[in-house]
Amino acid sequence: MTLFDIIFQGTSDALSAAKSVVEKAVADKGKEHKVAFPDTAYSLPVIYAATGKKISNLGELQEAIAIVESLLVKEQRLENGLNAGLGTAVAAEIIEAAKYSVEEAPYVAPLAGHITDPIIRSLGVPLVTGDIPGVAVVLGECPDAETAAKVIKDYQSKGLLTFLVGKVIDQATEANVKMGLDLRVIPLGYDVTSVIHVVSVAVRAALIFGGLEPGNLNGLLKYTLERVPAFVNAFGPLSELVVSAGAGAIALGFPVITDQDVMEVPTRLITQKDYDKFVATSLEARNIKIKITEIPIPVAFAAAFEGERIRKNDMFVEFGGGKSESFEIVLMKDASEVEDHKIEIIGPDIDTVTDVPGRMPLAVIVKIAGKAMQTDFEPVLERRIHYFMNYIEGVMHVGQRDITWIRIGKEAYEKGFRLNHIGEVLYAKMMDEFDTVVDKCEITIITDEEKIKALKGEIATPKYESRDERLASLTDESVDTFYSCNLCQSFAPAHVCVVTPERLGLCGAVSWLDAKATKELDATGPCQPILKEGVIDENKGIWEKVNETVSEISQGAVNSVTLYSIMEDPMTSCGCFECICGIEPASNGVVIVNREYGGVTPIGMTFGELASMTGGGVQTPGFMGHGRHFISSKKFMRAEGGIQRIVWMPKELKEYVQDKLNATAKELYDIDNFTDMIADETIAADGEALIDFLSQKGHPALGLDPLM
Repeated sequence: MTLFDIIFQGTSDALSAAKSVVEKAVADKGKEHKVAFPDTAYSLPVIYAATGKKISNLGELQEAIAIVESLLVKEQRLENGLNAGLGTAVAAEIIEAAKYSVEEAPYVAPLAGHITDPIIRSLGVPLVTGDIPGVAVVLGECPDAETAAKVIKDYQSKGLLTFLVGKVIDQATEANVKMGLDLRVIPLGYDVTSVIHVVSVAVRAALIFGGLEPGNLNGLLKYTLERVPAFVNAFGPLSELVVSAGAGAIALGFPVITDQDVMEVPTRLITQKDYDKFVATSLEARNIKIKITEIPIPVAFAAAFEGERIRKNDMFVEFGGGKSESFEIVLMKDASEVEDHKIEIIGPDIDTVTDVPGRMPLAVIVKIAGKAMQTDFEPVLERRIHYFMNYIEGVMHVGQRDITWIRIGKEAYEKGFRLNHIGEVLYAKMMDEFDTVVDKCEITIITDEEKIKALKGEIATPKYESRDERLASLTDESVDTFYSCNLCQSFAPAHVCVVTPERLGLCGAVSWLDAKATKELDATGPCQPILKEGVIDENKGIWEKVNETVSEISQGAVNSVTLYSIMEDPMTSCGCFECICGIEPASNGVVIVNREYGGVTPIGMTFGELASMTGGGVQTPGFMGHGRHFISSKKFMRAEGGIQRIVWMPKELKEYVQDKLNATAKELYDIDNFTDMIADETIAADGEALIDFLSQKGHPALGLDPLM
């Protein structure tokens, strides 16, 4: 059989399986029975993106089989082979959708199955920053568990997002590979068709971030080829179905690297028999370059460990968390006051712990000297401590300033991890990531409780307070420069953030000070200054220079932005926003929902459904993506009356913003405890209940001018 024959046979097998599965589902449940993957506004994503047609029931799913049939043309040409591969992808989506339609829980932990929209959005920032440099799909069965673990851990150590399909999942379990979304190693499922759930991630990236018009198949294939850095590792015997699925991956722009003998296609289908070279070959095939900072510590260090949680039973020692004194701080010093690469431990190290799990106080002081360093950059560098420490395998870091909570796991301790290794990590990363402003760096780690208490009062608390005063004085009116941020353009070509002191980037990760520091760190980088010139309407937030900059960076896709309005030319969104705000017409207000909330809002839409109406660099009046901290800003929707328009948000989000939102409401409108007037899911699940609650509370939105 030729390679084409194998692909066509695999697609035929997938087609037959899809027909059989759907026919049985229809017989059991009927054609009107609902079909949907959970928590996505793009159901079914592959079919929707390729054809523009949404599938909502089994009858429509059955009709979609014709798409597979149309793609299976058994004439031995490259185009037909690739199309047949895409047909296999569609067939796989049909099979998996049928599973979700008729089974209550088609996938149970640790298997993930379908990946939800909010998770994909949460991956947006690390993908564009390079913390996730690529996506690896490991499929099939390695020669042994040791080989599987070596390949997977190699990807993990390099920060890749790794999906597992097939028997390799059992091999990873056997080799004690830690898996889960928080560790960026995700076992999807055992059936080959479950690979569609990672294809779906790539497809929805085009819809969410790229503003792809559903039905534009050529645009989809161009986007996945150019902007989704994914590849497939196919291990073990390759069935016709696996080969045809591989052809689908290649059609999407994802090279396939296998340990089997195949007819190679340069840069697309590659045989690699040496397992020690498998990872390097895969990265080279997709042109993924890994930036490695050599750090002398006895455990792995990578962004993939950022979400690792150290449970109590796995913990060797913990610091802070309200149970012991702790703080961390970055201080700018003169060069004469800093001894480069000095790491000093004051007090006992963790190897003095005798009662496991132990508890100790901890202070981390990072002294920075540099000709281009500024005191405004101290908190920017300080926030990075959280990430740098979380990148250490076996270390968990939560909080900042004097509310830190750190745990070190037993396994990390047994491998030789000690407090000086925290210093090595912080030194290496400060020098590496901030090399244009950091010339010298010195780390002091203290576990002497009395000394920590004294330094907290003498140095830390006064510094935190002075920074807070400085931040409070930073208003949009107090500066003459805003900043653009086009970090997300690698995924959302038409999107540009405008970052101001009172409006951080909608991802929640870039403040005005961050943008300012980024400009200093990289003069031609993603954050560039915008002189606040040519005021058109200061109340709405419209400046000529801002519009010119946005038009230039978006290449004319967006020509006007109103910074303080949700109704008139609202700022675009890439898709990785923390929250989304949308009009609730009956109450004359807006609801805000955060990415983590999975329920339905009073306007009858979930976060995902609301989010699908914006993102990808489009402007959608009445809907706006934004960061959590923008909610309490005096500039939030100022053109439409400000925060007094907020009528509903999830309870968790309301509690998160409560103190600052109440303070803003008191200052602007002399309203006490404003958040008590805002409904949540425990109070109102629909518009009628919402209006009743708002009326009882005398919510100010009810008396404002109509939004529409």
